[in-house]
Amino acid sequence: MKFTQRARGIVQAIAVVLSLAYPLMLAVSPADARPGGGFSMGSRGSRTFSPPPSTSTAPGTAQPFNRTITQPSSPGLNSPIGGRGFFNSPGRSMLGGLAAGFLGAGLLGMLFGGGMFGGLGGFSSIFGLILQIVLIVFLVRMAMSWWQRRQAPAYAGATPASPGGPANFRSGMGFGLGSGSAPLQILPADYEAFERLLSEIQAAWSNEDIDRLHTLATPEMVSYLAQDIEANKARNVINKTSNVKLLQGDLAEAWREGDTDYASVAMRFSLVDKTLDRAGGRLVEGSEQPNEVTEVWTFVRPRGANWELSAIQQV
Repeated sequence: MKFTQRARGIVQAIAVVLSLAYPLMLAVSPADARPGGGFSMGSRGSRTFSPPPSTSTAPGTAQPFNRTITQPSSPGLNSPIGGRGFFNSPGRSMLGGLAAGFLGAGLLGMLFGGGMFGGLGGFSSIFGLILQIVLIVFLVRMAMSWWQRRQAPAYAGATPASPGGPANFRSGMGFGLGSGSAPLQILPADYEAFERLLSEIQAAWSNEDIDRLHTLATPEMVSYLAQDIEANKARNVINKTSNVKLLQGDLAEAWREGDTDYASVAMRFSLVDKTLDRAGGRLVEGSEQPNEVTEVWTFVRPRGANWELSAIQQV
């Protein structure tokens, strides 16, 4: 059976879309249904666009935020809410626009028989087309990495340890003082609060208790968690996390901005993460067996108030 040039272009365009979507589908495993969904979200005040220092618990680099209300030029959280995707993330707007326009032009070209680069040329098969897409993504990622390094604030990286502070503090609850500790002193009671929030937020999430989440997290974080809960309801499923246990944790950095304290803490914990059918309770995703997760949680505390969850970052 012979295909017209237009039909062949449509098939090629569909292949492009699938090749781009497939890595995104792989990026989130079925077990990543816990709060945050395996993505990075929230704000870290003026350090939102600086990765927290690595620690023994999280030796890698924390991922930049997929969702945040903080603008690159804003000092904190007092910014209008704006969704951010891959191409409109902070520092990527110009490069993202070029990439999106380039890709869009390629798709339109294929739909009308022109091909990604005005014809497949020597790449006479779908494998050639995929290679072209991989090349585009690679070049865009390199450009965005360069742009991100160029835009990084001067304070990025580890900050000096507190003068006279303990070198290897242990709270007895799994936390230690990381190499990125900052001038703000974090006490044993603070570590206990962080571990308690880890469990209480998981419980409130599992119960879909938005009111409770408002007492444990910032309005920004609650808005993201509420959106994810509504998305689960639309799918007629509910995510349940249980048996949450902190295995290891240490402080990445802590600092003060005006009357507000911040603490970014690397935590490795285990939990049972499963998604159930809302009607019958059938297991849809996840497992009854516990799995381990490592994330960097940032907590915020206005002076005289309690700690609240301000951000979750994957590592």
